[in-house]
Amino acid sequence: MKPVEDFLDGASGFVWGPWLLIPLLLLTGLYLTILLRGVQFRHFKLAFWLAFVKRSDGDDSEGDIAHYQALTTALAATVGVGNIAGVATAIALGGPGAVFWMWCTGLVGMATKYSEAFLGVRFRRKDAAGEQSGGPMHYLREGIGGRLGWFLGGFFAIAGVFASFGIGNMVQANAVTTNVHAEWGWDTWITGASITLLAAAVILGGIKTLGRITSAFVPIMIVFYILGAAGVLAFNLGELPGALGLIFTDAFTGTSAAGGFAGAGMAAAIRYGVARGIFSNESGLGTGGIAAAAAKTTHPVRQALVSMTQTFIDTLVVVSFTALAIIVTDAWKTGGEDDAGTFTAYAFDEGLPGEWGSVIVTFGILFFAFSTLLGWSYYGERCMEYLFGRNAVLPYRLAFIAMIYVGSVSTITVVWTFSDVMNGLMALPNLVGLLILSPLVWRETRSYFKAGPQEEPSDAVKT
Repeated sequence: MKPVEDFLDGASGFVWGPWLLIPLLLLTGLYLTILLRGVQFRHFKLAFWLAFVKRSDGDDSEGDIAHYQALTTALAATVGVGNIAGVATAIALGGPGAVFWMWCTGLVGMATKYSEAFLGVRFRRKDAAGEQSGGPMHYLREGIGGRLGWFLGGFFAIAGVFASFGIGNMVQANAVTTNVHAEWGWDTWITGASITLLAAAVILGGIKTLGRITSAFVPIMIVFYILGAAGVLAFNLGELPGALGLIFTDAFTGTSAAGGFAGAGMAAAIRYGVARGIFSNESGLGTGGIAAAAAKTTHPVRQALVSMTQTFIDTLVVVSFTALAIIVTDAWKTGGEDDAGTFTAYAFDEGLPGEWGSVIVTFGILFFAFSTLLGWSYYGERCMEYLFGRNAVLPYRLAFIAMIYVGSVSTITVVWTFSDVMNGLMALPNLVGLLILSPLVWRETRSYFKAGPQEEPSDAVKT
């Protein structure tokens, strides 16, 4: 196994190093933000109105689920363990200043997510069972066309299937059983069997069942965790201004050594803030376009606006609460890189009275990881359908369910690195496609808003 681990470590270091994906993802987000004239800022109010007030374009619109359900399916996949452990790792490696760069990544990532969702709806098609199928594999093949489009679409789909079994399955299942065992002493096989059966009940029901479950489950999950983090901030309110100041100053100056923290420069803050921000919200990976394609919507722009709110909620809201809880309690000073996984639990334990802290973190990991399983099962299913047709969907679902249990009871260190590589291999063809197809996104977005969309409150629309 050692040669395999060394190879994967090298591949991950190259793909996610400072010279390839990280600058490409960030610069693509900046380019799309400029090209679309800051669509995420100019139409922010409209986007939230469509997502959380209107919630649907009506049952007569083409699609499988309401656009709010498509949003919660995407949130289910992205609001995961990375929002707890990933934030802690970013601070451990890059200092508090890394949080600022996570925010920047989230803001420009909203334009990337908008473009992915737009193209996902624009190039979607019905599969043999009459369900909508879309995402990078379709807009790469149909939008770009020719051999390049065919190659990029197939490359993305293959990487998507493999990634779904890694970061979308075994890693999440293992996080649940490990934390439940540590907190309550439950045997991993019992917890593993339980989440496998629960996931099976949802996954085998298809996208409509998945949409109904995530639309009810995901908001409760996020609010529960945020209330816990808000409690930590409330009990440490006097430290909050200093924590915010530390984030902004250290983003440009680096962080001096403090406690168990070894110190980090500005370059480290940027590198790890951007990398973990991208891992958190998945803007650029292309997965948002797969979920968006299932939505009932009257125009690609409308679903794109809804979908970009997912990045805001994930990075600008959930990540922020986790990061501030870690900083106000000085949890980030309690150890080095190897202790990053305990930062969030320490912050909640120190910040809340009694034993509530560790319970909230454990439940947060359980809920976030389980929801990620559900979201990624759909992503992998759509990639599988693209590659092998509708007949491959049921075998894929059964294999995905079986691997949940395998991940629950196994040691999966190498799976983390494998997942990093597969995620990178998804992002590369998707980013190429976004850059090539960006003029189309710009033209049709401009045309939509020039026509003056109806129904929305007049003060929510800026032309």
